[in-house]
Amino acid sequence: MKYFTSEEIRESFLYFFEKKGHKKLPSSSLIPNDPQLLFTVAGMVPFKPIFWGKVEPTYTRITTCQKCLRTNDIENVGRTPRHHTFFEMLGNFSFGDYFKKEAIKWAWEFLTEELGLPAEKLWASVYETDDEAFNIWKDDIKIPENKILRFGKEENWWGPAGPTGPCGPCSEIYFDTGYAENCPDQENCTPACDCGRFVEIWNIVFTEYYSDENANLSPLPRKNIDTGAGFERICAVAQGKYDNFDSDLFKEIIEEIQRIFGVKFRENKRKDVSIKVIADHSRAIAFLISEGIIPSNEGRGYVLRRLIRRAVRHGALLEAKGPFLSSILETVIKKMGKIYPELIEKEALIKDISFMEEEKFFETMEKGMERLNNIIQNLNNETTLPGKIAFELYDTYGFPLDLTKEILSEKGIEVDEKEFTELMNKQREMARSASGKVEYDTEKQIYKEIDKFLTPTEFIGYDKLSTTEEVQLIIKSNSIVSQAQEGDEIELFFPKTPFYAERGGQVSDKGIIYNETFEAEVIHVKPIRNEIISHLVKIKKGSIKNGERVFLKVDEKKRKATEKNHTATHLLHSALRKVIGEHIRQAGSYVAPERLRFDFTHYEPLTQDQIKQIEYLINEQIQKAIPVNIYLKSLEEAKNMDVIALFEEKYGEVVRIVEIDDFSRELCGGTHVSNTGEIGLFKILEESSISSGVRRIEAITGFESLNYATELESIMTILSKMLDSSRDQIPDKIEGILKTIKNQEKEIKQLQFQLATKNIERLAETPQIIEGEKVVVAQLENLEKDVHANTADILLQKLGRGVVILFNKSNNDQVSLVVKVSKDTSKKFHAGNIARKIASYLGGGGGGGPTFAQAGGKYANKVKEVIEHINDFMEV
Repeated sequence: MKYFTSEEIRESFLYFFEKKGHKKLPSSSLIPNDPQLLFTVAGMVPFKPIFWGKVEPTYTRITTCQKCLRTNDIENVGRTPRHHTFFEMLGNFSFGDYFKKEAIKWAWEFLTEELGLPAEKLWASVYETDDEAFNIWKDDIKIPENKILRFGKEENWWGPAGPTGPCGPCSEIYFDTGYAENCPDQENCTPACDCGRFVEIWNIVFTEYYSDENANLSPLPRKNIDTGAGFERICAVAQGKYDNFDSDLFKEIIEEIQRIFGVKFRENKRKDVSIKVIADHSRAIAFLISEGIIPSNEGRGYVLRRLIRRAVRHGALLEAKGPFLSSILETVIKKMGKIYPELIEKEALIKDISFMEEEKFFETMEKGMERLNNIIQNLNNETTLPGKIAFELYDTYGFPLDLTKEILSEKGIEVDEKEFTELMNKQREMARSASGKVEYDTEKQIYKEIDKFLTPTEFIGYDKLSTTEEVQLIIKSNSIVSQAQEGDEIELFFPKTPFYAERGGQVSDKGIIYNETFEAEVIHVKPIRNEIISHLVKIKKGSIKNGERVFLKVDEKKRKATEKNHTATHLLHSALRKVIGEHIRQAGSYVAPERLRFDFTHYEPLTQDQIKQIEYLINEQIQKAIPVNIYLKSLEEAKNMDVIALFEEKYGEVVRIVEIDDFSRELCGGTHVSNTGEIGLFKILEESSISSGVRRIEAITGFESLNYATELESIMTILSKMLDSSRDQIPDKIEGILKTIKNQEKEIKQLQFQLATKNIERLAETPQIIEGEKVVVAQLENLEKDVHANTADILLQKLGRGVVILFNKSNNDQVSLVVKVSKDTSKKFHAGNIARKIASYLGGGGGGGPTFAQAGGKYANKVKEVIEHINDFMEV
């Protein structure tokens, strides 16, 4: 059998199917943002809209090599020969073109003729009732009947990706490796045995049915082929390897791991698990970061964090003391960068992010492992770890639940996941409450009731800021009422509204609703259910009844200011991606008349130079006075465009695109200026961190920027007068003043120290004697903290051996104390115990070790009593 490298196998596959009339497509993103290349973390669900018949295929035959990610069985990675998180899937697809016979024939041809796999080592399986596929294998391919197995739905039926969708039977091809260590019956083993001897290397799905909500099947408009061939498995069998990790796909990566840790692969089974985990996870880490994913505690970011921390933990098992992934990732990039150039483009980003996450976890992992090991020792043969302890490991030491479970499973211990989940939910609820965020109960019973008879509210606010409408419904105190009076706070509903309802980060419009006898202030506008919009108002004058006609008027000034900030947010998003990198993704936003806030994924603070570049880019677009082009597209069309969107969010069939020349293009339902020139000056006020991997920019535009500039101008004028200097000299003048202050503070400390030492040196000559040891006790006032401690040191040196207790009283009647005990004396008196007892009497706290302790209290008036009765506080 000829030896093929992994590169040759990949290229051979794609070229083989190109010769069969297939269009080769590039590998799509791991993030599902292309309607013709939809992939999930569980594997590949390709071309669903085409299979459904909703989208006409551009090509009826396609071939691709797709990068995929799967973490649903991550605990098996490293422990088996063939489990991976990141993997590649070779595929050939037919949309109403060829079907079973061609798909089976070409699969066999590629494996036996192109790769030269021995035909006698290949087996096939079909769905239990699929006689057509069975006969193709038997009559056309000439496989012996005993090597064609019939399996049921669990094995050979490919169900829909969701509750409904395309599905059909499948046929799989297995390679006989010839041996499996744990097989109970080697002689009679078949692919029906799960011992691992037979490797599934090819799966042909005959996608010909549609399954509805009740699992009823109906024929699709066309019959389709969906093939998935596991690249790692094919490489292993084509290279004569039983274990995927022995193929050339992992050779250089494992060699680098061996070099770093000074270990040998295949010499120690326990270490082999760690080597394989690190090798596998390094590939997944590199590709996830290249996709713009940043470690976090939610969604894809959590998947990445989990992989890095699992790799770090296995590195620690190989005796790593600090970050090690960088050089391994460099090997991954070198190995796979030719096929996936995004790895080379993002190399620096990949290394930087992984290093920071590693470093952060190494800081807490040792303490966390020490804590976990102590817990395990104290379980007293119990087989379940309380959820509160697993939560402590997560909350204090950064141990993901999965990592704790994996470590414990090695010792036969489970985790009380129910209690862990309850504590996690409680923490999230507390965080939501602490944030001050208003949560609206959109499922209130009253809203469910009105949903039955109200139709969706038509929003006309893109084009109009006022309209006359009839009141459809009034809600007061969660009840439907027929009328309301002055002073009431109520919700009003209309068929149409010009008021923008809060969503997508943009605050709701303000304004008034009125007629000849009635006036109300609009406080808040929100969507409740099915696009029905509620207007929360406070009645300022008169009364209102159902059916009355009123005038709805949006506060134009506030709306225009909000629009400026919203369009500026789009410019900011694009500018960030241009200056910082395309890994930047929106993590939240807030758009109000006064300011804007934009949260984004990034792993380190922005530099002042980067902030200047971002501001310049945005203001350049504003100065160009570019028209803001807004238009509608189908969701499928939008996904094929170069458009920024949160594609994991729910969108309708038709989406609204906001386009600013070739600088910015985003899906957005909010309101915007018609021309960037309307925005005025854009100014960043602050850039900060809000959580791990997420940063925030706060900025202003329009008249707020003018007010900000005017205020700065006023401050500069005042400073100039105060410092008696020109504006350009202000920084130097302030720097000089600060330098003078620093020098004076230094001199004050030196004088304090000299004075304190001089005043108490005499005490060393006449110490008290307590239990045979010399003890000096004194009270000083208003010393700096370091002067206080240094004075005690000098005094103990003069004393030679014994105990020094120095009190330091401040102007606010607070008192601190330092206890110093010589090493020989510490066998008799313990500094920490003395400090704690004194502090307790003084209404405070503190402590320390045997030779040094610090404490404080709020009852400075009791210090004299302590000094007079110091014998009572001398704790051994």
